[in-house]
Amino acid sequence: MRTSAISQGRSGKGVGLALALVSAVAFGGSGVAAKPLIEAGLDPLHVVWLRVTGAALVMLPLAVRHRALPRSRPALVAGFGLLAVAGVQACYFAALSRIPVGVALLVEYLAPALVLGWVRFVQRRPVTRAAAVGVVLAAGGLACVVEVWSGLGFDPLGLLLALGAACCQVGYFVLSDQGGDAGDAAPDPLGVIAYGLLVGAVVLTVVARPWNLRWPVLAHTASLDGTAVPAVALLVWIVLVATVLAYVTGVLSVRRLSPQVAGVVACLEAVIATVLAWVLLGEHLSAPQVAGGAVVLLGAFIAQSSAPAGSSAEPVAGGGPERELSARGTAA
Repeated sequence: MRTSAISQGRSGKGVGLALALVSAVAFGGSGVAAKPLIEAGLDPLHVVWLRVTGAALVMLPLAVRHRALPRSRPALVAGFGLLAVAGVQACYFAALSRIPVGVALLVEYLAPALVLGWVRFVQRRPVTRAAAVGVVLAAGGLACVVEVWSGLGFDPLGLLLALGAACCQVGYFVLSDQGGDAGDAAPDPLGVIAYGLLVGAVVLTVVARPWNLRWPVLAHTASLDGTAVPAVALLVWIVLVATVLAYVTGVLSVRRLSPQVAGVVACLEAVIATVLAWVLLGEHLSAPQVAGGAVVLLGAFIAQSSAPAGSSAEPVAGGGPERELSARGTAA
């Protein structure tokens, strides 16, 4: 029975890591699809609004199915929509208008370190040294990937906005973990995502003011490294893959792993985004970026392969096999 429990725990951890990687790939591909739309004439905030609103419409049937969720978990739904959806997007794009992209991305991806701080000092749960080392390596590698040294004109408000995006991303990982150990009583993750996207769409409507959106751009083509691609096809990719698939696999991975480990694996998003930009947009990688990507991978591997102090049987999330998703979440 002990061997069986260990095997189930490792299996659940493996599935969680696979989901986290899919989420990182899906999120990482959003920039490659969004950049041609922005270059074609769409405002960045309008692209974000189209992304979130389109995903909310796709997930609307699930919101109807779980219509009791806002009454039973109003704080979770509101927090996920405000932080994990609207907050991250709005703060990050606002930061880009004041500081270099590399600096903003590095500050935002300090979130894994902030997650460890939340787990250790707020939830008062132990974290392993390996997980902490993994975060440090991932952050250092990420600095090389985004070439943070290429832009040093730091604007205090821009840095504050980027830090706000990082804090909102902490909310994403922490809220995604809520109820993961409640068994059948856990809130359905797809219902949380559906209502989070609805809340995010409403908030972003106020911020982005889509009534000024240049709709004719979507009727034409956009240039993907010299190749004409229908703008609406890029939008469909952003909505279905970079948002719906990304959020679903991301939340499910946090439920099977832990906020701190899923956060470190999510750093791969920057590596994936850089590689995709190299392949699809012709933005070549430098030697420091390649080396930084390898360090990010190493940090993610070290963090996910660690076990809680004092136990070699349970996955890093702690709680072992009993942290599996509810039957409803697994089936979905």
